[in-house]
Amino acid sequence: MASFVTEVLASSGKLEKEDLSSKISKMSRKVEDTKEEVCDMINKKYSDFLPSLNGSEELMVQVDEVSKEMDVLKNCIETEVQQNIHVAVAEYAKLKQQLEKNTIIITMLGHLKEFHSAMEDFNKALMDKKYVDAANQLEQARASVDSLKEWKTSQLPLLSALSSELTVQRENLIYHLGDEWKRLIIWRLPSSKGVTAGCVPPEPAGLKSFLKVELNLSHACNKDSEEKPPALLRCVLQALAVQGDLQHKIKLFSQVLLKTMMKPLVMYPSLSVRVTEQPGEGTVLALQCLEESPEERSTPSQVYSKLLLVLRTLHSHLLDVSIGDKKLSAILGELIWEEISQCIIHECLLYSIPTNSSQLEKYNTVIKETEEFEKSLKEMEYLQGDSTDLLKYARDVNCHFASKKCKDVIVAARKLMTSKMHNTVKITPDYKLRLPKLPPPASEQKVKQESTKDELTMENAKQLSAWSLCLPACRISESVQQLMELALNTLCEAVGSSTQCALQLFFTVRNIFQLFYDVVPTYHKENLLKFPHLAAIQHNNCMYLAHHLLTLGHHFRSHLPQPLSEGVATFVDMVPGFRKLGAQCFLAQMNVQRAELLERLSTAHNFCNLDDEDNYIAASKAVRQVIHQLKQLGTVWQDVLPVSIYCKAMGNLLNTAIMEVIAKIMMLEDISSEDGEHLHTLCQTIIEEGPLVFIPLAEENKNKKYQEEVPLYVRKWSTFKELVIVLRANLQEIVDRWADSKGPLALEFSSSEVKNLIRALFQNTERRAVALTKIK
Repeated sequence: MASFVTEVLASSGKLEKEDLSSKISKMSRKVEDTKEEVCDMINKKYSDFLPSLNGSEELMVQVDEVSKEMDVLKNCIETEVQQNIHVAVAEYAKLKQQLEKNTIIITMLGHLKEFHSAMEDFNKALMDKKYVDAANQLEQARASVDSLKEWKTSQLPLLSALSSELTVQRENLIYHLGDEWKRLIIWRLPSSKGVTAGCVPPEPAGLKSFLKVELNLSHACNKDSEEKPPALLRCVLQALAVQGDLQHKIKLFSQVLLKTMMKPLVMYPSLSVRVTEQPGEGTVLALQCLEESPEERSTPSQVYSKLLLVLRTLHSHLLDVSIGDKKLSAILGELIWEEISQCIIHECLLYSIPTNSSQLEKYNTVIKETEEFEKSLKEMEYLQGDSTDLLKYARDVNCHFASKKCKDVIVAARKLMTSKMHNTVKITPDYKLRLPKLPPPASEQKVKQESTKDELTMENAKQLSAWSLCLPACRISESVQQLMELALNTLCEAVGSSTQCALQLFFTVRNIFQLFYDVVPTYHKENLLKFPHLAAIQHNNCMYLAHHLLTLGHHFRSHLPQPLSEGVATFVDMVPGFRKLGAQCFLAQMNVQRAELLERLSTAHNFCNLDDEDNYIAASKAVRQVIHQLKQLGTVWQDVLPVSIYCKAMGNLLNTAIMEVIAKIMMLEDISSEDGEHLHTLCQTIIEEGPLVFIPLAEENKNKKYQEEVPLYVRKWSTFKELVIVLRANLQEIVDRWADSKGPLALEFSSSEVKNLIRALFQNTERRAVALTKIK
């Protein structure tokens, strides 16, 4: 084939227009012919799949030669023609347009050549398992197709065939890479005999199921090589990265790794990992169970050592591969770190926080272990940056200690509050809280030293009793005593703690008492109204707490950090609330008992017409029931309530019954002699048996004193006794007891009440009229 460029340059430097036109026409025909031959060859290979190796090679050479001639001719036109452009602009423009069209076609043919060459190299690299080269060649082929798509004149059927071929070969490459991945990284899980890294297993059932977990990092095809990771594995990983499928593979791998190996190692202290090197085969990581650990949770050092063993093995045999500008270990770290760090925090560090402030200093060891753990991860490039949530959590131990302590204290307090109240302990006047011995503050020591120098005897002659300001003997719930001990222990923890920790602990103690105030009356509401025994205990509980809250803050105030030491540490403001709570609870029970007494007396038919046997039986039964109720109540409250409260409560209830009886009798308009006898008998029963309900102490011989003091506790006792006397007295005796408004009868009844009694008891006679005139 003669060179067009030689013929053109053979002239003396001026190009004849006719000669140039003919040469461009010839070249256009030649370009079109070459285009048709190339397209036909491409179609046959990638669409019709006909073998034509020699023909394709000749066409590639022909394309190269035409391309070179086009470059020479183009340069010639641009230099020679431009000098005479003012002469033949129109003619040369048409020629240039034709030339540009030919240039576009030549460029397209060049892309087709690149695509073909790339696909040939791809197939060869794939057969030789040079996966990185294969992936790169496939990317070059893709770039060529993308370049062809940019030209609007491209033939659509041809592009479709090329795109289809590209897709098929990419899937072919991914299949080969996936197959290599399955052979190099093998999971053995309890749910199946073998699971590859591309599958996420179901949740294992328990500890025993994890013992079947194994990860095999195979060294296939690298038996004689000591390179880690093996070259084939590196090649597979880098090829996956080129194809953009590596992130998906590593993500699935990280999910299986977390679920079946790393999290179980954190959660189960008896689990450990065994790494076995099998010569020529690979490395196996398997979970195994050591002797049953007595601890419910792993220590941080145990967790860190187990996790580091897994991660170091993965780093040396799998992840120490550069993908772009970062290591594969960094990619895995980004996927697993947040989840595994939260697991370590909630399953390990949370339970390693000390429960006692004296152990806080020892926790520095855990902080150092956490720092070393993160340092090792950064060296292997699993971690990027400085501080993480894991290390921050470990360093904030004071805050977490206070929070954990407060939470545990509140939970324990609520458990005590919702426990049964009837388990009681005896409180005596000499009972004292077991307050801890705290070192006196420096300010107090100075004051004591100064006072000893100028010590003078200034004692009062009269001293308070040893029992002054002491709690009276009574019974309180065992749970309330334990609640107070819990508050004391928590305040002791606050002493010597940091300011933030001390504040949290102190206000937690306040919250304990506030919780008691809110929870107990609500949780035990029905029982407190139903059982008088519990109401009395709740009254004592509230008074017990109020008593000790008076001085609790004072005992600890000077030993707590500021601002607690400046007067904030006090519980005095809660005292009135507790006293009111106890009083309200007991008064509610008193109202229940009072209503029951009145209901029983309401069955006595107003004590009228007692000469009728049925009415008398009903009245007698009502009186007996009242006495029985009071005796039962006296027994229930015996040795529970303080003696003074007991006597006041029983006196109040007996007084209620007596007032009701007096009111009913005073309302009677006619009392026959037989009715009077019956009334006297019933009232006499109350007078004889009423004092016997006063049994505040378990020792019977000590109760006689309180039974003799009934008039002190029953306000209407004397009034009732006078009424009983009047029921059997004659007119003269009544007048004598009146004694011109100076007698005992006049002290208890008004003149009108006495006159009404006389009119009801005696018939209308002159003697009655005379007696009535004397009642003034």
